[in-house]
Amino acid sequence: MLGGSVYALLAGFLGAAASCSAKLSLGASYLTELCERGVRSWAVEDSRILSLNVDPAACEWLHIPLRLLCGLLLFICNAVMWTFFAKALRHSSSSAQATVTTTASNFISSAFLGYVIFGESHALLWWVGIFITLLGLFILHGSSSQDQQLDVKKEE
Repeated sequence: MLGGSVYALLAGFLGAAASCSAKLSLGASYLTELCERGVRSWAVEDSRILSLNVDPAACEWLHIPLRLLCGLLLFICNAVMWTFFAKALRHSSSSAQATVTTTASNFISSAFLGYVIFGESHALLWWVGIFITLLGLFILHGSSSQDQQLDVKKEE
């Protein structure tokens, strides 16, 4: 029972990671800006230590292999996510439980990764929706464990 929930949580996180990878691979400006900020900060740190000169023009072509890497990461995360979701379906007491757990995990992971990577914030209505989803998840988990206890009592 616990294994299905863990697989579902991991599947949700990997789905969010795949979404972030897609956003990074298709949004050229974000990777270019990230590269330029990194080069500037490295140049400042390295100039104090080694007086190394880093050319910011490298970011004009460096975003292309980074985008390809993010595209590859998108496919890998999706493949592993579907594997974990299939295992969650197999180990859960119901498909609804695995689906709702994966969805809730995906929403929360998307919010976290969006805030950390892209600096996104969400409106109060979005958080109310997440709270209602999590409340439904807890009700679903509670009712499925009670159903299993009733089934055991009926068998006795």
